[in-house]
Amino acid sequence: MRPFTLRRGLVALFAATLAFGALSQAQADTLRIGYQKYGTLVLLKAKGTLEKRLADQGIDVQWTEFPGGPQLLEGLNVGSIDFGVTGETPPVFAQAAGADLLYVAHEPPAPTSEAILVPKDSPITSVKDLKGKKVVLNKGSNVHYLLVRALQDAGLQYGDIQTVFLPPADARAAFERGSVDAWVIWDPYQAAAEQQLNARTLRDGSGLVDNNQFYLATRPYAQAHPAVIATLVDEVRKTGEWSRSNPQEVTEQVAPLLGLPAPIVLTSVKRQGFGATYLTDDVVSAQQKIADAFYQLKLIPKPLSIKDVIWTPPAGLATK
Repeated sequence: MRPFTLRRGLVALFAATLAFGALSQAQADTLRIGYQKYGTLVLLKAKGTLEKRLADQGIDVQWTEFPGGPQLLEGLNVGSIDFGVTGETPPVFAQAAGADLLYVAHEPPAPTSEAILVPKDSPITSVKDLKGKKVVLNKGSNVHYLLVRALQDAGLQYGDIQTVFLPPADARAAFERGSVDAWVIWDPYQAAAEQQLNARTLRDGSGLVDNNQFYLATRPYAQAHPAVIATLVDEVRKTGEWSRSNPQEVTEQVAPLLGLPAPIVLTSVKRQGFGATYLTDDVVSAQQKIADAFYQLKLIPKPLSIKDVIWTPPAGLATK
């Protein structure tokens, strides 16, 4: 009985090992991408070219929409996605919170696609007038740094205003109700507020911030699947280059996906930066300045080293 029992146990163990291996392989063969209601990833999802290219590598693609960068990076941090795109500030907060992420690529600056808005009939005419006022924004999002820089430029301290932290949909409701005095927001929510609510732009990012969009991946996924990441960046780049030259066609494709009127989407598309590239030293340095500023304001608990979380494509993949 003992040999039979041992043999049966070995068979069961072997079967379990095969099953676990198959499950692990299935998980490894799915690229999970997080995206938001803007940017090149929305177009890439619609075009389907990434799925076609990755099918040759045996990779399926799964898409998940998030309301903002902080929420997307939380998904990346807990392992529900492998890759995503955010503005310049969310990765700083995520890294400070211990997320095991890597910067993979970035889009060109788009400083006019984020702004501080006020109601059309507001008596506020300059950033200086925000002193003591309630300003709503998505905490840790790209516009958080815009607010910091705008206040500094106006000679105000961060503590001179009352910050209210809400995601975009709730922030818009508060803005419409008059519960807050100003709203710091990005496109397409920005364009929607301008065109639907006649919101007035108090200050956009021009001369203050680059407002780069960053593509990020979990460190384990990027290290284990460099060819997949390189293919993804290449498809993002190609889609962005086409989009830059075809704003009207982009609008026709994206407007139904976002559920927004075409004029709002067209405005957003024209203000966006297109053409993803791997990070340069200048971009890393600019991102380091953001991290340093948030640490000095005690908005993050420790100093960060951005250069330590930059992904470099292996030789032979960078130009593909």
